[in-house]
Amino acid sequence: MDKQDIIARLPYKKPFLFVDKLINIDENGAEGSFLFDENLEFYKGHFSGFPVTPGVILTETMAQIGLVCLGIYLVNDNFIQNTSIALTSTDIEFLKPVFPNENVTVVSKKIYFRFGKLKCHVSMKNESGEEICSGTIAGIIHSKNE
Repeated sequence: MDKQDIIARLPYKKPFLFVDKLINIDENGAEGSFLFDENLEFYKGHFSGFPVTPGVILTETMAQIGLVCLGIYLVNDNFIQNTSIALTSTDIEFLKPVFPNENVTVVSKKIYFRFGKLKCHVSMKNESGEEICSGTIAGIIHSKNE
């Protein structure tokens, strides 16, 4: 499956799409990047005068690249319109802030994928290679008809 096809299958659209590029993806994990443009709406009110990216948005970015893109890749052609990926758990440690106009890279490594549940270790780094946050994220792939 083509990397652009995976991004096109994501169930998100701007302004809630936090994947610019998939760098690498295989059965063991995913790597992708996102630029936190200074014009993103949440910067207007999150620490007014000194904007910083909210931790929940960092977690969402890690989940979209490291879990959802990987989940789509793993189920490949079985991922259809009536399929969704629901977040089931996160355990993230935040080490550094992300400011407007920073480009980040997310890397995930699959811990397991069985019975529709995908669990990964996911980390985010800045352009200097410094770790911003890391931890585990899990989700379940299910049919919307269930």
